[in-house]
Amino acid sequence: MSRKILVTSALPYANGPIHLGHLVEYIQTDIWVRYQKLQGHECWYVCADDAHGTPIMLKAREQGITPEALIEQVGADHRRDFAGFHIGFDNYYSTHSAENRHFSELIYTRLRDGGWIDRQTITQAYDEREGMFLPDRYIKGTCPRCGADDQYGDNCEACGASYSPDELQNPVSVISGETPVQRASEHYFFRLQDFEPMLREWATGEGLQEEVANKLQEWFDAGLRAWDISRDAPYFGFQIPDTTDKYFYVWLDAPIGYMASFQDLCNRQGLDFDAWWRADSDAELYHFIGKDIVYFHALFWPAMLHGAGFRTPTRVCAHGFLTVDGQKMSKSRGTFIMAETYLRHLDPEYLRYYFAAKLGTGVHDIDLSLEDFTQRVNADLVGKLVNIASRCAGFIQKRFDGQLGPRLDTPELFRRISARAETIGGLYEEREYARVVREVMALADEANQYIDEKKPWVLAKDPDQAEALHAISTTGINLFRVLMLYLKPVLPRTAEAAEAFLQVPPMAWADAGQPLLDHRIERFKPLMTRIDPAAVEAMIEDSRESLKPA
Repeated sequence: MSRKILVTSALPYANGPIHLGHLVEYIQTDIWVRYQKLQGHECWYVCADDAHGTPIMLKAREQGITPEALIEQVGADHRRDFAGFHIGFDNYYSTHSAENRHFSELIYTRLRDGGWIDRQTITQAYDEREGMFLPDRYIKGTCPRCGADDQYGDNCEACGASYSPDELQNPVSVISGETPVQRASEHYFFRLQDFEPMLREWATGEGLQEEVANKLQEWFDAGLRAWDISRDAPYFGFQIPDTTDKYFYVWLDAPIGYMASFQDLCNRQGLDFDAWWRADSDAELYHFIGKDIVYFHALFWPAMLHGAGFRTPTRVCAHGFLTVDGQKMSKSRGTFIMAETYLRHLDPEYLRYYFAAKLGTGVHDIDLSLEDFTQRVNADLVGKLVNIASRCAGFIQKRFDGQLGPRLDTPELFRRISARAETIGGLYEEREYARVVREVMALADEANQYIDEKKPWVLAKDPDQAEALHAISTTGINLFRVLMLYLKPVLPRTAEAAEAFLQVPPMAWADAGQPLLDHRIERFKPLMTRIDPAAVEAMIEDSRESLKPA
C-alpha cells in the first residue's frame, strides 16, 4: 500500500558553511527518503535555512551588509554543498519567508487565544553602548563555580557547570567589551507545562527512540516550565503581532520553517497542505535531528502544533555527533572539514557509503576514521561491488557483442540474493544502514566467490564453452544489478552510472526479482576508482590551511 510521507532534516543556521558533522544528518535522511521513493511511496523531503536571530544580525553588521544579503549568500552556499553530496531535497527554502511569517503568526495567535501565552517581566543583561539585551552566549566572564576565566554566560567549558548569566563574575559584553547592566523587560511565555499530559501520551508511542523517551521522562520528572518565546528589539526576525518591539525567538519560528517550506512546495506542485498537516491527517511526518535539539522537537514543537490544531510528528529520529579519528573535529589538526573542502578532493559517494556503514537506529556518536574510511571504500565498493561487473562485462562485450544471454547459469543463486530485498528493505525502513551495508557486502562476497569458482577466464579459452561462458557472465551481471539496486539509496550517482551501463530505466525496489536476459548492455567503464591516501592527506592539509585565519 502506498504511503504519504513528509520528511524533514533540522534547518542549518544561516551564518556559516556546511561541514562533515552536519552531513551525518542530511545523508542519513536522504538515504531514508530515497529508499521510500524506490518503494513507490509519495515521499517529500523539505528543509530550509534557519535565518533569524541575534548572531545573524551581528554577523551582517560586522560584514557591512544587510541580514537579508547575508542569508541569501549563505543560502546559496548551503544549496551548492548539499547538491554536491547528492542530497535530494524536494524543496529547500528559508525561514525568512512570507509563508513562515504566516504560520508563525497563525500558531502564536491560536496559542494566545487558547490561553497558553503568558506575559511576565524578567531581568536580563543589557549592553548600554550597543542598546541591546544580550543573549547568554554574548556575555563572558569568570565561572562562579571553578573560577575559570573567559566562560560563556550560561555554562562553563572548563568544569561543565550550568548557571544563569547574573551569577557570572566580572561579566563583559562580547560585542562591546562593556560591563552589562541588569534591565527589566516584559516577555511572552508559552505555557508548556499545560501540555504535559498530551506530551506524556505522545512520548509513549512509537515516535521516539528509547534513549530519547528516557530523556523526556527526566524532563517530565523535573517539571516542565513555561518557555520564553520573545526577544527584544533590535532583533532579526518576525515581530510578534500587536507589539512594537518584541520578536519571535528564533526557536519558535525555526521548526515552523518545515511547514513553510512544505507550503512553498505545495504552491508549486499543486499539493493539498491541509491533507498533510491537519490534526487527523493520515500522512506520516518524520523529523531527523541531532540529539542536542531533542528538547525543542520532542517537547515544544509537538505541544505548539497540538495547541494550534495541527498534527504532531509521527516520529522524531535523533542521531549523535561526528568525531574524526576518535576526537572532536579540530581546526588545528585539519579534521574540521568543510563540505566544500571535501568535494575538492574526494567523491561524495565515498562519504555517503562510510556514514551508512556506521549509522544505526540509536543516538550514539559515529567516528570517521580516515584510515578505515580509505580501506573500507577501496575494499567494499571497488574491490567487491564494482569488481563483479568488471569481471564479467568484458566477456559479454568481446564474445557476445554486448548481449546478455537467454538464461542464467545458476538461477537459484540469483533467487537467493534477490529474495533478500525484503530483509534489506526492512533494515532501511528502521534506519539500520550499517546492517544494510553488512548484508550487501556479504552478498557481494557470495557473487565474487561464484565467479571465482566458475572461472570464466578459463572457459573463455575454450570455444566449446561459449554457452556456459555466456550464462555465467550473464549471471554475474545480474547479481551486480541487484546489489547495485540494494545500495541505490546510499550511492545514487553510482547507481545512475550502473543503469546507463546496463541500459535500463531507473531501477525501483520491485525490480530486484526480475533478471535481465537477452538484453544489450553498454561497454563497461570503471564506476568507481580507489581512494588514493594522498587525496585524504591533501584534504586534511587544505582544511588546516583554509582555517588558519580562524
